Amino acid sequence: MYREIAERAGLDIERVAAIAEGRWTPSPDERQRMATAFGVPVEEISWGHTMNPRNIRYGRFGFKESF
Repeated sequence: MYREIAERAGLDIERVAAIAEGRWTPSPDERQRMATAFGVPVEEISWGHTMNPRNIRYGRFGFKESF
């Protein structure tokens, strides 16, 4: 799936995967390319990080200090 989108958008497959998984916020140019690949206006796609890095890094073990 990512390969087809990457080809249609003219982006690296790794970048498309990172955008789709919420690990990378795309640049305006990348946003336009992705929207064009899906055939929708750029305003109809939700962009941005969806993963909380703090929970990913420390969620399993917790903090040593209390905040």
